[in-house]
Amino acid sequence: MILLYVPCKDESEARGISKELIAKKLIACANIFPIGSLYPWEGRLNDEKECVMLAKTTEEKEDKAREGIAKLHSYTIPAILSFPVRSNREYEDWLKEELG
Repeated sequence: MILLYVPCKDESEARGISKELIAKKLIACANIFPIGSLYPWEGRLNDEKECVMLAKTTEEKEDKAREGIAKLHSYTIPAILSFPVRSNREYEDWLKEELG
């Protein structure tokens, strides 16, 4: 199982990307959290409010999910970070069934 960490400009963007990927069976679930972000961009320090999307998928679907995120995301260089994770068997079985 893979967890994708994706900061988005706002909740609307995070929800839109999540819904599209769920509809295409590229992710099974997404959690969306408001966050604060500090980062340099084009010579200045940005202090922004964003929303992060935590999306759950499988190793087999990871590359296609990344492609879908990059296509839908508004940022020039979106951060799409992935982490291998372990879960309880029942959740993993559900996730695999949803991604069929």
